[in-house]
Amino acid sequence: MKIENTKAQMRKGVLEYCILSLLQNDDAYTSEILSQLKDAKLLVVEGTIYPLLTRLKNAGLLSYRWEESTSGPPRKYYALTETGKLFLKELNTTWSALVEAVNLVTTNKSAKK
Repeated sequence: MKIENTKAQMRKGVLEYCILSLLQNDDAYTSEILSQLKDAKLLVVEGTIYPLLTRLKNAGLLSYRWEESTSGPPRKYYALTETGKLFLKELNTTWSALVEAVNLVTTNKSAKK
């Protein structure tokens, strides 16, 4: 089993949650989202982010608007919808419970050795 494959799957599993979290306070365009994910050491390529943003929009969790840019073509800004805000609230609860459970299991495992 390759460790890189497992690590990639773990990152993919939390990517939607991370994107929704990034948009909870401010709207952002794709390059900003990618930059913030990169700063957090979650390396994501455009070929991954665009279909994911489209899927989240189609699910009613995100909306978008076009804004003119002073430095190039218009930018598509994404924002959380009300449904997206409720969904993120549920994910926050689930994430907290998951982190607690994983920490409990991994701490107990290492303590018994």
